[in-house]
Amino acid sequence: MGIFTRFMDIVNSNINALLDKAEDPEKMIRLMMQEMEDTLVDLKSSCAAKIASRTRATRDQADFQQKVTRWTERAQLAVEKGRDDLAKEALIEKKEAQAGLDMLNKELDHLNQIIDECKNNILLIEDKLQVVIQKHKALIRRGQEAKEKNKINKVMREANGSGVMTRFDDLENRIERMESDAEVSGFGSSSSLESEFSKLEAGSDVDDELAELKKSVKKTNSQ
Repeated sequence: MGIFTRFMDIVNSNINALLDKAEDPEKMIRLMMQEMEDTLVDLKSSCAAKIASRTRATRDQADFQQKVTRWTERAQLAVEKGRDDLAKEALIEKKEAQAGLDMLNKELDHLNQIIDECKNNILLIEDKLQVVIQKHKALIRRGQEAKEKNKINKVMREANGSGVMTRFDDLENRIERMESDAEVSGFGSSSSLESEFSKLEAGSDVDDELAELKKSVKKTNSQ
């Protein structure tokens, strides 16, 4: 059948091998799907037309079968009545009806063969179409995964870049300087406070010692 022949190269081929050779596998799959769907429409239309032809041929077959039966019975009747001339005419009509019946039988056999082939081809293409649809879905998923992976790789490359590390080092240095400044500032304030209290404490000791010394001198002079 011409409708199906134009698609046999795809049906009989290895789809994976075709995709490996294609520059754009997803585009090729879409073309395959469109070709399969178009072929299915044409094939189903052709099959429907053949089924309709078989229905008409079956109806005509029954008509010719009735004619064969009727002219056979008439030929017998004519012989029984002694009318060989009519019997001969009846047999001629029977022969013509039988020829028509034989032709319709051959036509029906041919139509049945074509219809069976159509149905098998439709099932075959539908199975192949499902395979291609699954391949298309798988390619879409792989494409999405590839995009996500590229995005992640881009982020990682940027994170590992010298510019990012330089900025990070600068930020770390600034934080360290801020921590140093805070430590120095705190140290100065604490040191000053410690010095003042040391003076007060030292002053108290000297005053006590001076008082004791005065008492001792006074006592000595009084003796």
